[in-house]
Formats: sequence, structure tokens, C-alpha cells
Amino acid sequence: MVTAQLERLQKVLAHAGVASRRACETLIEQGQVSVNGRIVTELGVKVDPLRDVITVDGERIARPVKEALYILLNKPRNVLSTVGDERGRKTVLDLVDLPERVYPVGRLDQQSEGLILLTNDGDLTQRLTHPRHHVEKEYHVLVSGRPTTPTMARWREGGIVVDGRPVGPAQVERMKYEGSDTWLRIILTEGRKRQIREVAKTLGHRVRMLRRVRLGPIRLGNLKPGAWRYLTAREVQQLLAAAGK
Repeated sequence: MVTAQLERLQKVLAHAGVASRRACETLIEQGQVSVNGRIVTELGVKVDPLRDVITVDGERIARPVKEALYILLNKPRNVLSTVGDERGRKTVLDLVDLPERVYPVGRLDQQSEGLILLTNDGDLTQRLTHPRHHVEKEYHVLVSGRPTTPTMARWREGGIVVDGRPVGPAQVERMKYEGSDTWLRIILTEGRKRQIREVAKTLGHRVRMLRRVRLGPIRLGNLKPGAWRYLTAREVQQLLAAAGK
């Protein structure tokens, strides 16, 4: 569970531009400040600036603007890309230690691994996950057997029905062979549930390993499984541009 971020009342007032911190302390001591309708005169009181209603002489102060967070996580296998699980299984939020609530952008199924973005920017999430914005998602996929040239062509053209609807075209190319199996590079602009696994199964090739390595301009790089980092300012700008923001 993500707990509220509590701060001293005089600090919140000062950050809101009411006055200097020392002057805000005086306002509190003089009984001019209320929190959720109750007058506060003690300097040690802590408040949640995002949720509490704070007033000075009856005038409500502005809430701070929520900082937008953009996080890159390398999801390991057997971790769910959801915010919670009623059966108590580990989720991606168990891997990051943040006071602010963030949400995964899209999903990777439990047995898949690789790049997951976590953010509190709901508009960006919608843009990145909606197929009309054509944001590319790149995967490295190990499949059983060696897909033939006609099979690869069938995969590329799309039209195979997944979850009751035909999928769109995809970029599919061989990377290398691993014994009797084949590594493929697959690039999609949609993200239907278990799409790659279902298409591969229909074409007679079981997915043995699936790793997402890129979302738009953001690459997984050498981030280790279970590790995470903040996107750089440059990466954020590139991502926003790719999503049309």
C-alpha cells in the first residue's frame, strides 16, 4: 500500500506562496490557519498537501501540482503487470519503492518479461496503449522450430484472429537460430492480450520466451530483471513526442 506523504503545515503554506516559513508559523500560532475545517495552532502538525483542505483566513490555498513520474522497469517472469492481485501474487508495483502511485502502461503476461513503463500520467498511458497512435512495441521472441518463409509472410500480413478479432500487420524477422528453435524480432503497433503467443500458436510455433525490448523510442538496454530507473528528461520528451503530446 502507498502511504500519504505528510509534510509540516508551515512548509506546505510556504511552498504555496502564502508567506515565508517563519511568517507562516506566526499565522498558525495566531489561529489563522485551518485544516479540513479545524483551526490549527500547533507548529508540529503534519498534513497531506494533495488531499487536505487547508485555508488561511478562510481562503483555500492551492494544492501542489502532482509531479509526473516516468519509470522504466525490466519485468521478470512470474511477475504480474497489474497494480494488485487478489491471490497475493507479486506485481510490478512490488518492485518499485515510491510514495507516489504509478500504474503500468499496457501489460506483459505473467510468463513474459522485459520493458514496462510505470507512470502517473494517465493521458500518456491512454495515448501509448491506443492503436490509433501507432506507437511501436518491439519484442525478441524465441519460438519452437524454424518458421518457413511462407509462415513468416503470413505472420507479417496479419488477419489472424485473436480474441475474436483479426490482428493487424506486424514486422517479423529472424534474428538467429538456437538449436532447433528460432529467435524472432517482432514489432507491433497494437497490443492485444497474448497476441504474439496466440499468433505463433496458430502458425504452429510455441513461444518459449518473450521479452519486450522497446516501446516507441524507449529501449530496455542493459537494465537487469527486476531493476528500474527514472526516464531521463530527454527520454521523456522523446516519449511524449512519440505519443503526440
